[in-house]
Amino acid sequence: MIAPALTGFATGFSLILAIGAQNAFVLRQGLARARVFWLCLLCAVSDALLITAGVFGFGAIVTVYPMLPQIMAWSGAAFLIVYGALRLWAAWQGTYALQIAGKSAGLWATLGTAAAFTWLNPHVYLDTLGLVGAVSTQYIEIAAKTAFGIGAVSASFVFFFGLGYGARFLAPVMQSARAWRMLDLLIGLVMWALAAKLLS
Repeated sequence: MIAPALTGFATGFSLILAIGAQNAFVLRQGLARARVFWLCLLCAVSDALLITAGVFGFGAIVTVYPMLPQIMAWSGAAFLIVYGALRLWAAWQGTYALQIAGKSAGLWATLGTAAAFTWLNPHVYLDTLGLVGAVSTQYIEIAAKTAFGIGAVSASFVFFFGLGYGARFLAPVMQSARAWRMLDLLIGLVMWALAAKLLS
């Protein structure tokens, strides 16, 4: 069962590695050293649920509801446009005393934003339900399929907690409002680029 687990880990890690909206948010919170544990746990558990659904055949729902991907794309794009605008507005204002001090929005607001990045992002469904699910079809035995799923889920936990807590090593660089302004400018532009991609 080691080979399927390693394949699942490699598949999951390679898909989640690209910088997307969810990863950028986790990175930002990690740099602020705020709500990191619960944020990483939410993202990893959400991925685990989606990966499990993908490995065990969630794709049939899209066949029954063919408009679902389009609805998710519109909803996700709207959210990314709004969040990107908020980050660009923050960069314009340039007041970052709370972030430099390691403070951010409350726990529920942070988790709500992270949940939106996860569950309103069609690419998350494509990666977890589509691609991970497709790769898992090479395993017929339930034990091998389960090992593959566990490997893919483990990759999400390693990645998100590594990103969230690893970001603190960049904290010395983020001790100025200018650095936070550049980060928010970059995140805002990434959000808008992702939104444009969803609507294209």
